Amino acid sequence: MFTLTKAMPGDEALCMEIIADGRQFQQEQGFVQWTEAYPALLDIAEDIETQRAYLLREDGEVLGYLCLDFDGEPAYDAITGGSWLCDEPYAVLRRLALNARGRGRGLTRVLFDLAAERSREQGITYLRLNTGLQNSRMQHILEKNGFTRRGIIVFKGSQKYAYDKRI
Repeated sequence: MFTLTKAMPGDEALCMEIIADGRQFQQEQGFVQWTEAYPALLDIAEDIETQRAYLLREDGEVLGYLCLDFDGEPAYDAITGGSWLCDEPYAVLRRLALNARGRGRGLTRVLFDLAAERSREQGITYLRLNTGLQNSRMQHILEKNGFTRRGIIVFKGSQKYAYDKRI
């Protein structure tokens, strides 16, 4: 059984292992979206401190990480080449990563479904996220899971494709 549980203080190293695994996988796929500087331990520690950090577990085993943010994203205010589906409150999915044991099993869909469930519990029925222009694997996964590419935003100095989905 899959669960999405909040990461707790003391889980930083575990979360960073998943991020590092995701970073390495990106490099193996021939692109760099996550550098050595981002996401950093400080990002993960802040996610945990603000109770936005979640771990995907299967029968207790940790397989993935996700930051689920209900505070919006200022970079999303300036979208080019399109527009968002709507202007209603949204949850932002950030820093989604699966470790090697979690990849190739369709677990991104599980993460999306559990994040949508958590969002609906908060009264949010709309998700947004972004991914690198070269991250064709994630672009395919997003579109396969009902997300629509809406345009381009600039996040941390680089252009990203912007996606959204009503849940």
